Amino acid sequence: MKRRNFGRVLAAGSFSAITAGCEKSPTPQKTEEKPKKMALMHVGCQSGGTSKRNLEFKARHGVYHIDGGSPRTIDGVGWDLDDSLAMKEACEQYGISLEAYHLPLTSDGIDNVGIPNIMLGKSPERDREIEIIQQMIEVTGKSGIRLLNYNTTILPILRTGRTPDPTRGGATYSTWNYQEALKRNEPKTIAGDVSVDEIFERITYLLDRILPVAEEWKVQLGNHIADPPTHIGYRGITRWNSPAVFDGIKRFAQLYDSPYHGFNLCIGSVGEGLKDPKTEIIPIIQWIGGRKQIFNVHFRNIKGGWDNFMEVYPDNGDMDFYEAAKAFRDVEYPYMLMPDHAPQHPAEGAGDQAFAFAYGYIKALIQAVNSEVV
Repeated sequence: MKRRNFGRVLAAGSFSAITAGCEKSPTPQKTEEKPKKMALMHVGCQSGGTSKRNLEFKARHGVYHIDGGSPRTIDGVGWDLDDSLAMKEACEQYGISLEAYHLPLTSDGIDNVGIPNIMLGKSPERDREIEIIQQMIEVTGKSGIRLLNYNTTILPILRTGRTPDPTRGGATYSTWNYQEALKRNEPKTIAGDVSVDEIFERITYLLDRILPVAEEWKVQLGNHIADPPTHIGYRGITRWNSPAVFDGIKRFAQLYDSPYHGFNLCIGSVGEGLKDPKTEIIPIIQWIGGRKQIFNVHFRNIKGGWDNFMEVYPDNGDMDFYEAAKAFRDVEYPYMLMPDHAPQHPAEGAGDQAFAFAYGYIKALIQAVNSEVV
């Protein structure tokens, strides 16, 4: 066959093959690129209050959302509304949003708080304390502040010492070791023996009376889990999130169906109650976040877990904070990620330095998760 004829045959055959293929397959549809799911969260902090020094420090480091602590207390009444409004105005001068306060239901434990009777379950004394909490909620709402963080604990934060880290310039990490704690044989609190069901009875007694006020004033109530989760009956107390921390979280979450009932979710404290914090923390974030019950996040890392851990820097703990940040992004969590307990060092200014490092780390994580297409 001549070369010219061969080319004609080849061309004809190729065209037939192409057209045959077109007859069999529809024209492919152009696929739309998936949109980015942008993180709604932002860095925040609860340390330092609303002093000029602290607000300037926060603004210098790009922290424009804070928990301001609490306004001035009027004995026997509650919070001073004028002081609350002044705190908010002070923040606004630096472009900072005052988003939250802390109720005087703290992590200091029943022996060290000014209103102990709520968690002691002691009536009628607790009813007067609850009236003060109700007034504080009203002041918060009148001030235009969205959140009150609180604790429902009897034992205080539990630690057994500090662990130095020579690889981080001699910084020391707050440490808990359950076996070491048992050797100390520390006494029970003034509460004596309290079961988990009794703890929940006292929590519901409180929330039955303050949650309607919070709903009226549109103020979120964010509970921080007891730190750390530990064994049944330790020093007479079974904490509401112990010994199975996720079960306790679910039980608390499901007490009320209200957009104002939720968590000040400390993933460090949750991780302290897990055998494998790296893998177990993500489903917990997803479950609570899917219910829209995360109102604030303490974003701190640990090494270890159940019965034995250290509070470390955000970049050198066992939890993968990049994956945690993605989980918060994917549940469309819209509020603060804040450092909480920071490593310590005796050098001048080391406390501020530790928090400044954490601010930058969190801001970088938010930028990183925003760069993904999901």
